[in-house]
Amino acid sequence: MTPIKAAWHHIRRSPFQSLVAVMVMTISFFALFLFIVASHGMSSVLNYFETKPEITIFLKDGLDRDTVENLQKELTNYPNIREIKFISKEKALSIYQEQNKDNPMLTEMVTASILPASFEVSVSDPAVLEQISENFSAKTNQIDEIIYQKDIIRSLLTWTSFIRQTGVIIVTLTSLITFLIIFVIIGMKITNRKEEINISRSLGASSFYVKRPFLLEGIFYGAVGSLAGTGTVVAATLYFSSKINSFFDPITFISMEPTFYLTYITASLLLGIFIGYLASYFGVKRYIRF
Repeated sequence: MTPIKAAWHHIRRSPFQSLVAVMVMTISFFALFLFIVASHGMSSVLNYFETKPEITIFLKDGLDRDTVENLQKELTNYPNIREIKFISKEKALSIYQEQNKDNPMLTEMVTASILPASFEVSVSDPAVLEQISENFSAKTNQIDEIIYQKDIIRSLLTWTSFIRQTGVIIVTLTSLITFLIIFVIIGMKITNRKEEINISRSLGASSFYVKRPFLLEGIFYGAVGSLAGTGTVVAATLYFSSKINSFFDPITFISMEPTFYLTYITASLLLGIFIGYLASYFGVKRYIRF
C-alpha cells in the first residue's frame, strides 16, 4: 500500500476524529481570513482619510475683504499645501441647496446671510492640519469654528489597532488549539495502530515508511481545513461585497482584485499544510519511538 493510500485508509477508519481535525482547522482559517479581510478594509478606510486630509475654517461674519485675503495669504505660507478654496456665503448656500434639493422646506428656510464663509484647505501631510488648527484657533476675532478629520483618523486608528490586536489573539489561540488537536488525534491513531506498526517494523519497514502516512494525514487536514475556511470567507465577502462597499462608498472596503484573494488563499493553504505537518510530525515523534 502506498503512503497516500495508507493515509487515506487511516482517515476513513476514524472519520469522526478526522472530521473534528478538519473542522477545527476550518474554524481557525475562517477566523484568520476574516481578520485579514476586515483589517484590509479598515486600512483602506484609514488610507482614504490620510491621503485626503482637509481642514475647514469657518469665518466670522462681517470680515472685510482685506482681512479675508490676509488669512488666505497666511494659509499659503504653510508647507505641503495642495489647495485652498474660499467658500463665500453665496457659494455655501448653493452647496447647501444642492445637498438638500430633495427637501424644499429646508432650502426655503435658509439664506446666504445665515451661512458662514469658509476656507477649505487640502494638504499632503496630515501633520500640517494640527499646526493650522492650533494657530487659527487663536484668532478668535476672525475664526468662528475649525473642523478637520483629526477625530476621525484617531478613531480609525483605534479601531484598526483593536481589530488587528484582536485578530492576532484569536488567530494565535485557534492555531494553537488546532495544532494541539491534530497532535492529539494523530497520537490516538498511532496508539490504536501500535500492533500494525510493530508488524510493519518486524517485516522490515523503515521508520520513515511507518511515519509517512501519519505525516500525510496531518498535511491533508491542514490543506482541506485551510481551503474550506478561506473559501467560506471568500464566498461570503463576495456575496456581501456590493452592500458593504456601497455603505463605505467611495471607499472600496472589500477588495474585488482576484490577485488579493489568490495571494491569501495560497498563503493560507501553505500555512495550513505547515501547521498540519508540524502537528503530525511532533505527534509521530512523540508516539513512535524507533
